[in-house]
Amino acid sequence: MKTISRLKLKSKRILLRVDFNVPIEKDKILDDFRIKKEIPVIKQLLKKKSKIILISHLGRPEGSFKKEFSLLPIKNHLKKLLKKEILGPFMLEEATKEIQKMKNGSVLMLENIRFYKGEIENEEDFAKSLSQMGDLFINDAFSVSHRAQASITTITKFLPSYAGPNLISEIKNLSKILRKPKRPLVVLIGGKKIEDKTKVVDKFSECADWVLLGNLVAHEIKKGSVKVKNMSKIIFPFEGKEALDMGENTIEIFKEKIKIAKTIFWSGPFGKIEDKRYQKGTIEIAKLIVSLHGKVFSVVGGGDTIEFLNKFSFVKKFDFISTGGSAMLEFLGGEKLPGLAALGYYGN
Repeated sequence: MKTISRLKLKSKRILLRVDFNVPIEKDKILDDFRIKKEIPVIKQLLKKKSKIILISHLGRPEGSFKKEFSLLPIKNHLKKLLKKEILGPFMLEEATKEIQKMKNGSVLMLENIRFYKGEIENEEDFAKSLSQMGDLFINDAFSVSHRAQASITTITKFLPSYAGPNLISEIKNLSKILRKPKRPLVVLIGGKKIEDKTKVVDKFSECADWVLLGNLVAHEIKKGSVKVKNMSKIIFPFEGKEALDMGENTIEIFKEKIKIAKTIFWSGPFGKIEDKRYQKGTIEIAKLIVSLHGKVFSVVGGGDTIEFLNKFSFVKKFDFISTGGSAMLEFLGGEKLPGLAALGYYGN
């Protein structure tokens, strides 16, 4: 994959694909982790006097304009973080005119790219028209690179295309888990989205030393709907499917494995964490992992997990925090991500 490190970017119109798909309630950003992650990259490009055109999605408006999915609250939040005026968000027709007026070192935001069916359906003509707004394309949105959509994959056919710093960092750090990790490698998989986690559980049953499961994932394996090659690596919780939190016995056996780890990967909480009564297990696990900071290589990912850890200021004590949810799990599960393939990651 080509990177931007040595590019001369002065006056260049850069189409920068980011993922600002963050939780919003009444125009208030509930968790700005993904937005903050992009600030250093935007500042780096601004120093080079380029013209930055931000492309992002928010939610699933399904190809039509819906006010509740507008990027306006995100633009306002980004403006505060950057301490800089942001143009937009503009629908594409208006954006085309506004881009012509842009000065070096300015930032413009396109309106939610999923307001267009051409994006979701990965239409070549839509990708081509999008590409005509810029001189080059940078994908810095690892977390949506598992989607074959116009602003992720097909746009690379029409512009010089590069991997952004955050995308490269994701690949580098996640690969440390897959390729010769320091052992023991202990993997924790919780949360609700069982369909996203089946392949990664199977993969880690082969390459991890221990795989510690939340009750919902464990239930699917026990009933046989999820096949796992090496069951001897799996540690099941004592609680059943309906449990809302981890019990003391499960907490203790999980802690035993975590304490001897040299590499830890965690995705998904271990209870109904939106209710304070059922947060104990997840908090106990988080406290133990952060107490090992400096002694283990720890990676955490998944929106619910990160949002929860942020509330307790645990996030900074992890070595790497992945912005990816499904993309992260698919990458670790050995699947080819279309967004990475479009940039030549797999050698094509």
